[in-house]
Amino acid sequence: MKKLNIKINRKNKFRKPGKKIFTLKFFKKFFLFMIIFAVFTSITALIISAYVKSSGGKRIIAPAEAVNFKADCIIILGCRVGSDMLRDRLDRGIELYKSGVSGRILMSGDHGREAYDEVNAMKQYAIDQGVSSEDVFMDHAGFSTYESMYRARDIFDVKSAVIVTQNYHLYRAVYNAEKLGLEVRGVGSDMRVYGGQWMRDLREVFARVKDFGMGIIKPKPTYLGEVIPIYGDGDATNDK
Repeated sequence: MKKLNIKINRKNKFRKPGKKIFTLKFFKKFFLFMIIFAVFTSITALIISAYVKSSGGKRIIAPAEAVNFKADCIIILGCRVGSDMLRDRLDRGIELYKSGVSGRILMSGDHGREAYDEVNAMKQYAIDQGVSSEDVFMDHAGFSTYESMYRARDIFDVKSAVIVTQNYHLYRAVYNAEKLGLEVRGVGSDMRVYGGQWMRDLREVFARVKDFGMGIIKPKPTYLGEVIPIYGDGDATNDK
């Protein structure tokens, strides 16, 4: 019986005809590299996030302090229609409006689809709470925090503003505004404990990294257009 000549490769090499040889040592080095890269990326993201939070946090004030800040408008940032978070943002912004912080409110949110409309829902809520329709402006293309601040400056001719949103989000909103040359203060709208906050906090770390880059590059938003001055009539932004 013919003996089979089997050679055992003691260097753990996987040989395939016509293909590059990958050793176990190569895979170990590759996985080690990936681990180091992941750790380095995570640490960098945390450092940038901390920087954005520290920078934006310097301009966050209590609602009572906002009266002393001369603002062109109150910017209320949108989120999911019907959510507690949006209701609290609106209630805080309306509170500031009624206390004399500014006579203008800019509702900035997502109205990129006919079936989903944050800003009209926000304006109607304010009107139902006694705010004059002409004092409420709508930014239908506030698709991101960065774009909301860019368009506040370039479309609505805002130079100073009080920004209203939840605290976790407020640091980045203030940071974006300042990087775009706006004089702003931030007022938090945390009026309760929100479910799933740990997930939002995690996402916010990466959002701060993204907006840190945006603050350097300063790309144009998805849409621009003709100027609608914040000191004019808010009904000029109505689409219904």
